Amino acid sequence: MPSSVPLVDLSPWFAGTSEGRAEVAARIDAALRESGFLLVTGHGVPDDLRTRTRELAREFFALPEDVKQRYAVTVGGRGWLPPGVEANGYAEGTETPPDLKESYSAGADTRTGVADVDGFWFQPNVWPDEIPGFGETATEYMRRMRALSDHLLEIFAAALGLAESHFTRHTVHPTYTFNINWYPPMSRVGAPEPDQFRIGPHTDFGTVTVLDRQAGVGGLQVCTAEGEWQDAPFHPEALTVNIGDLMARWTGDRWRSTRHRVLPPSTTAPDEDLVSLIFFYETDHDARITSLAPPLGNRVYPEVIAADYLREKLNAITMS
Repeated sequence: MPSSVPLVDLSPWFAGTSEGRAEVAARIDAALRESGFLLVTGHGVPDDLRTRTRELAREFFALPEDVKQRYAVTVGGRGWLPPGVEANGYAEGTETPPDLKESYSAGADTRTGVADVDGFWFQPNVWPDEIPGFGETATEYMRRMRALSDHLLEIFAAALGLAESHFTRHTVHPTYTFNINWYPPMSRVGAPEPDQFRIGPHTDFGTVTVLDRQAGVGGLQVCTAEGEWQDAPFHPEALTVNIGDLMARWTGDRWRSTRHRVLPPSTTAPDEDLVSLIFFYETDHDARITSLAPPLGNRVYPEVIAADYLREKLNAITMS
């Protein structure tokens, strides 16, 4: 079965010719309408930064449990998310066992000066003393991801025939989260329970997600428009990009916020462990998100405030 996830080279967009930029924008519009997912090359994120971030994260996940416990937080916090604290299937209203993963979570930390806003959306990042260089490397990775995400939002606007700043004028002081997910091997976590995944079926919540992943048997699957689960293609130089519910709502469902999941560890590869670098981009916390009306969009949703909408989604996946 051919993949429904297309590969798009961003280089012509950055090269600046009108023809090249128009072609990239058109291809991305088609990908987001049909799949909601795409692979991008020509993104400009250095390979050595991706590699080093993953290496340092692996060093953290290899630490003894009692050391990692010093950095333990719940969903929405900054630090280590231990096994058992998150079940993404709950976002769809499906009761599922906890996801088979550990995460290290960081994010936007430039404070607004408003205590209740900063206390949730702009918490200070916490980096383990035991892993020198982890904080600096991950912070540089986030800086690159934010810049790339804004470029993607500019391409999105061009794809719709709008001013390139249509979306980025709402990302002046944005919220975002960087999750480094470790998917341990079956030899460590044991056989999965029925309907238990490394990450259960869900859609993302924000505007755009940029994923640097590793290929594996227990890897990413995307749900096609026909409702079939399909292994996501892998390209070593590419980043995987998809949109979330907030962007689908913003475009009046012109584009798909697509269900996806990460398969559990497999008996065919019991020692496989993977590390994914996932950057979830959103908007300014107080951005008012108004759907694009037809003919650009397909339906008009009631206006929402980004932070209220996203916090409700995050609460749904948190295991009590």
